[in-house]
Amino acid sequence: MIHEEFSTDSRTRRTLSGAARVLLALKVDGPLAVGLALTAGFGLVVLYSASAENTSMLVRTVLRLVLGIIIMLSVARISPNLLRRASPWLYGLGIVLLLGVAAVGHVHLGAKRWLDLGPIHFQPSELMKIAVPMMCAWYLHERPLPPRLGDLGVLGLIILAPVGLVAKEPDLGTAALITAAGAVVVFLAGLRVRALVVLLLLAAAAAALGLRFMHGYQRERLLTFLNPEAHPLGAGYHIIQSQIAVGSGGIFGKGWMAGSQAQLDFLPERTTDFIFAVIGEEFGLLGLLVLLMLYAFVIGRSIYLAMQCPDTFSRLLGGSIALTFFVYVIINAGMVTGLVPVVGVPLPLVSYGGSSVVTVLSGFGILMALFSHRKLMG
Repeated sequence: MIHEEFSTDSRTRRTLSGAARVLLALKVDGPLAVGLALTAGFGLVVLYSASAENTSMLVRTVLRLVLGIIIMLSVARISPNLLRRASPWLYGLGIVLLLGVAAVGHVHLGAKRWLDLGPIHFQPSELMKIAVPMMCAWYLHERPLPPRLGDLGVLGLIILAPVGLVAKEPDLGTAALITAAGAVVVFLAGLRVRALVVLLLLAAAAAALGLRFMHGYQRERLLTFLNPEAHPLGAGYHIIQSQIAVGSGGIFGKGWMAGSQAQLDFLPERTTDFIFAVIGEEFGLLGLLVLLMLYAFVIGRSIYLAMQCPDTFSRLLGGSIALTFFVYVIINAGMVTGLVPVVGVPLPLVSYGGSSVVTVLSGFGILMALFSHRKLMG
């Protein structure tokens, strides 16, 4: 009996050791990979219900996840030194592609955001979510920190150039996420009080100027955020129905595929921007807390990996990837519950959509590369 238990123990240790060796060879961080897998799995369960049992949508999502995983595993094997050297080229390519969108982009629902590449439509703004923080981290890599005002001016241009092109498409949600990705790098680099005050004043001026150039529907979204009940069947419909769905779920929810707001088609965009409301209605407060705990684990593990990186470029870029993911979650949850204006930001690894999934997993692949190669950097 003792011999059998010892043999079982040995086999378990060998299996664990083998799994660890595989992860090490793939340059994958096990805990982070598990957190991402659990989050994506939760998302598939919710998406099946939110899509009214649409198996084709579920299959497409699985295929996109597989593509994202393949890209993540491939990127995780790239040397951080190569990533650093490639940053200006990737940023430059992104700018060229955005200019291409402005010139010959594919128009859908009044927005020109895509390049028509035959069988697929590519959205270059997704590339800039990664290229902008890489470029900012590259610029700060060999400069003294905290950055001086002159350096902050250059960083501002690096961030605002693609943001202006994306906002013109128009796509305020993606523009806001690109801004956040670059701004996180700047804040992680450290800011003197004087520089912080100047940046806050410039941000306020930019916001005031941006209001003047907004499209009518964009301005209406901001007004609706302040008082959604003013247009209950118009601009305020999305947020009102979303709040009803979240509130009606209570603590335990109505049950999987039993949410009336989602299943009876009262809740708009329930598979994309407002899928957080479906979770609240069907799984209740407990379901939302489970999802938020998964997100918290992924973010916490990502911050830990970033802190272990040895050089400025890796720490700034890794921290930006972790905290920008946090921004995605906060904006979507706030948007659905009425705490921030509706800006069209998907819930990462849960909402239906290909570009967002690939971008998020690519970012985590970069983070794994920065961490796994930390002893080889120079």
